[in-house]
Amino acid sequence: MANRKENALKTRQKLLDTAEKLLKNKGFNNVSVEDITKNANVAKGTFYVYFKHKENILTEICRGYFKKIELQLDEMKSSNIEEKLTVYVDEFMNAVEIYGINICREWIKGVIDPNHANEDMDKSKWKYDYDMLEGILKTAIKNKELKKNTPVELLTHLIISELYGMMTVWCMSDGVFEPKDWTKKFCEIQLKEMLGNFIIKKGKL
Repeated sequence: MANRKENALKTRQKLLDTAEKLLKNKGFNNVSVEDITKNANVAKGTFYVYFKHKENILTEICRGYFKKIELQLDEMKSSNIEEKLTVYVDEFMNAVEIYGINICREWIKGVIDPNHANEDMDKSKWKYDYDMLEGILKTAIKNKELKKNTPVELLTHLIISELYGMMTVWCMSDGVFEPKDWTKKFCEIQLKEMLGNFIIKKGKL
């Protein structure tokens, strides 16, 4: 039983890894389920044991990376809120560059017009990102790193808008725009300014 479960996990991961590589190189519309299973060297029907549609595997790829970011932030016990947000912003845009413009365009398609998006697209990606960022800020208030009057909703919207704006411009420029260069500038200038009045200095409450 243990071996069967282990083999199933390995097969699922093989499909994820293969799909990620194909989607990066060819784009979502140019890759079929058959392409994925053929390159993973498994039967076509095997795909549907683990995933309902091709869109589902794209969601899984994305969420897997962002779960790693969440775990990374949880381990940053001694880091301050500015450092944590800098890591979040940097890793967010790192995901965009790692997965490439083709996957990034699919993320945007699912959230930019959710009422008309394919029902299997990840229409909740923006909400997922919003909730994660909001959670970071709320935890900082709880840990007395940020003041109680910190406008969490406003800051969350501002930061997410910047990230999605850079991601969209990158897609619009067909990859010419360099997201990572701009996230560094954002963290050094805008992010610091946004947080400035709300950070609790050591020894003060």
